Amino acid sequence: MPQDFISNLYVFILAGFVGFEVIRRVSPLLHTPLMSLTNALDAIVVVAAIIIAGRHETMLTTVLGAIAVAASFSNMVGGFLITDRMLRMFKSRSKQQ
Repeated sequence: MPQDFISNLYVFILAGFVGFEVIRRVSPLLHTPLMSLTNALDAIVVVAAIIIAGRHETMLTTVLGAIAVAASFSNMVGGFLITDRMLRMFKSRSKQQ
């Protein structure tokens, strides 16, 4: 196994733990702005995944890049829908009854 793969795997696992702990400790009042920020990050991930899938270095990188595009795009769209729903909760209701 290449040393570079082990280093990348270590960073990936460490980033997962750090991200989980940071998100877990966020106040519920800050969830809407946090969702907006993660949606912006998902857009960056979509662009990076498109670049990786478009290189056609090996079949594996192309397939993994396509899976990354689909997963990050669906995550981004779902995040925008949830953020929109959360923001509608804060709007005042119209006087229609």
